[in-house]
Amino acid sequence: MTRPLTLLESRKKDLGLDLSEEDLRRLYTTMVRTRKMDDKLVLLQRQGRIGFYLACTGQEATHVGAAFALEQDDWVFAHYRDQGIPLLKGIEMERMVHQCFGNVRDNTKGRQMPVHYSFKEINFVSISSPLAVQIIQAAGTAYAMKVKGRKDVVLTSFGDGSSSEGDFHSGMNFAAVRKAPCIFLLENNQYAISVPLDHQTASDGFAVKAEGYGMPGVQVDGNDVLAMYQAVKEAVDRARRGEGPTLIEAVSFRMAAHSTSDDPSRYVPEEEYAEWKAKDPILRFEKYLLKQGVIDEDFIQSTAKAAEGEVDAAVKAAEAEQWHPEADTLFDDVYAELPPHLLEQRERMRRDVEENGMPGGHH
Repeated sequence: MTRPLTLLESRKKDLGLDLSEEDLRRLYTTMVRTRKMDDKLVLLQRQGRIGFYLACTGQEATHVGAAFALEQDDWVFAHYRDQGIPLLKGIEMERMVHQCFGNVRDNTKGRQMPVHYSFKEINFVSISSPLAVQIIQAAGTAYAMKVKGRKDVVLTSFGDGSSSEGDFHSGMNFAAVRKAPCIFLLENNQYAISVPLDHQTASDGFAVKAEGYGMPGVQVDGNDVLAMYQAVKEAVDRARRGEGPTLIEAVSFRMAAHSTSDDPSRYVPEEEYAEWKAKDPILRFEKYLLKQGVIDEDFIQSTAKAAEGEVDAAVKAAEAEQWHPEADTLFDDVYAELPPHLLEQRERMRRDVEENGMPGGHH
């Protein structure tokens, strides 16, 4: 594998990036907030207070840096390991925690698994569990933007395992042929659940696959938030100029289990964890910012404390809410007017709930 694009070892004045010191602090703060939220919600799952969780530990730079290159109105079709994107784009952490609890303030009304966010106001399209479906959705949306003459671009993210799905081929091929303004962000975290990279592809990485579809392919150090920003910014600018899609391979590592249902100790060697822990994206960026005089130790401590307080307050608010959305919401958001057979089913359900209560025994 060739050496991925890396910038953190360079001096800031040599980077040629259009980022202010305030921008750099915002990137760092968002990564810390994401890590602290993950740590807390994994703990809640272990305590039985939520049912399931997917952490992005070790991959914060990959998606936070990428999202920083987007305009607020651009579209995102993410996978389930990009929780830093809504935080970066202004979604309150409390709303994300409500979704993980599936309570009455969950904007998806308890219909989605935890971490499967959807936020219409920032064009963050509902996350799906099946691999790669968001790739073809993103390609189609990007083409729609082109047809309508809009300058919006679309970013879709997915793991290395998704490259083995047919939707990866279909989406890449369609976007390239139509010159759709789509950025394909492949987050290569070395494992698709328990399947290692060398069982996933025989090619030298994934960026090289772009050549077969007729688009540029770039391999980036996914633990370098500045390199991620630069690579995606170049792809976004290219897409906005009407020059079509780009495939970006972000080389990173999943420093947590695939999900709280997984035990990575059964398939990830301890020495591999140790190797990648030394490349922790937050610690790397923190050292860089300290060296450049952008932050100091007080800023580091206050940022961590504020993030911990933010997630603690969000959890407290979520646990204070009624757990189950009202049963009637099962029938909302599909039909403008419910057809007769669903009206009948709703009445039967209401009687059943009145007689027996909601399942699970929650208030």
